[in-house]
Amino acid sequence: MPTVMVYHDVKDTEHWLASPLRKQLFEPIGVTNIRTFVDRQASKRVGLVMDVADMARLDAFMQTKAAADAMAHDGVLPETLVFLVQS
Repeated sequence: MPTVMVYHDVKDTEHWLASPLRKQLFEPIGVTNIRTFVDRQASKRVGLVMDVADMARLDAFMQTKAAADAMAHDGVLPETLVFLVQS
């Protein structure tokens, strides 16, 4: 199971940190052990480290309206989204 690091910018860091949507949407598709991070130098840059059982399933989910709606709700700036996969 690969570990994935994701980082991006958000509109409101505290709102993003408090959101329950990550767990609600990612766990049913096999994403576990989700940890959140905030860049100390640029507080609007945040990240996740998570274990992903099925990368194809995560990739497909990220193309859905549910993912887009969750990102909008959480204040994620999608154009800044970067995924790094453990190698």
